Amino acid sequence: MIPQAAPARRIARFRRQVDEAVAAVLGGEAYVLGAPVEGFEAAFARFCGAGHCVGVASGTDAIALALRALGIGPGDEVIVPALTFAGTAQAVLHCGAQPRLVDVDPRSRCIDPAAAEAAITPRTAAIVPVHLFGHPADMPALTALAGRHGLAVVEDCAQSHGASLGGRPLGSFGNAAATSFYPTKNLGGVGDGGAVTTDDPALAARLRALRYYGFAGPERLSLGIGFNSRLDALQAAILGALLPHLADGNAERRAIAADYRARLDLDGLGLPPEGEGSVYHQFAVTHPRRDALAAHLAAAGIGTAVHYAPGLHRHPAFLEAAAGPLPVTEALSASLLSLPIQPEVAAGAPEAVARALAGFAS
Repeated sequence: MIPQAAPARRIARFRRQVDEAVAAVLGGEAYVLGAPVEGFEAAFARFCGAGHCVGVASGTDAIALALRALGIGPGDEVIVPALTFAGTAQAVLHCGAQPRLVDVDPRSRCIDPAAAEAAITPRTAAIVPVHLFGHPADMPALTALAGRHGLAVVEDCAQSHGASLGGRPLGSFGNAAATSFYPTKNLGGVGDGGAVTTDDPALAARLRALRYYGFAGPERLSLGIGFNSRLDALQAAILGALLPHLADGNAERRAIAADYRARLDLDGLGLPPEGEGSVYHQFAVTHPRRDALAAHLAAAGIGTAVHYAPGLHRHPAFLEAAAGPLPVTEALSASLLSLPIQPEVAAGAPEAVARALAGFAS
């Protein structure tokens, strides 16, 4: 069986480095924040080309705290693509604001700038573009749109560690970037974790207070609302051990994606967008008989996953959030299928999938 993803295999691949990092934390003085988290924050900020990194408890918290730090709350609306993980829109609700779900571009599968502009109202305060499956959203168009309307931009980089657009790192276009270190991510730990990166020192200071009960100064006085949303020291240490291998892992994903492109041939099969800056968090194909194809691949010993169905506008929490028709989201959510691409599981996967597709066609 070729699984769709298996985070434990990545940990096994780098087990020596992970064990050493964990042992250093267990033998040290700081189990919450402290040197392990500060060291990872500095390293990840350098990797992203950002001035500051603030580790938090999850990717959802990263978006929610970034929005709060930007002053977004009750009465505000935040534009979010309808085709993404629910955590993106849930983070808006956590701020007391309302998500406005808009359609995605059929080629990039990321938020459509024209749909985003059409959804702007006097209450709109921010846009959260998602770099879906590791492919860049159209950030030049989105930042220009935000500039014209005075909107904040928080990039959701949970699926795009190390990705770029025109040679510029994703996460460097907006006011801040939120990311997740969930185990299946390109840089994933062994539990939940997240971070916000930004070049704004004042915003970073507000984020550090928000993640830690609103504390300020050595007296630890709560100056306002705050949360317990700190990146765990053990997770930070593990992520720090894996970070030096992230660029190589992304290169391996690009090679696997190229192998898929060279081998896959099936009527009706749509391939993901291609771009040198993509890091292929998923290799998501489309097919009009998605469920039948998934069952056929499973019978051939190939795991797949569906990301994401249904669209957020069909989740009970967001039924009133659609800003307009969502035909592209509807079509993609009914046809997307993610193939194995994690380097530790995908060796030989393109050849195996190609063989299986030939059987499906016949």
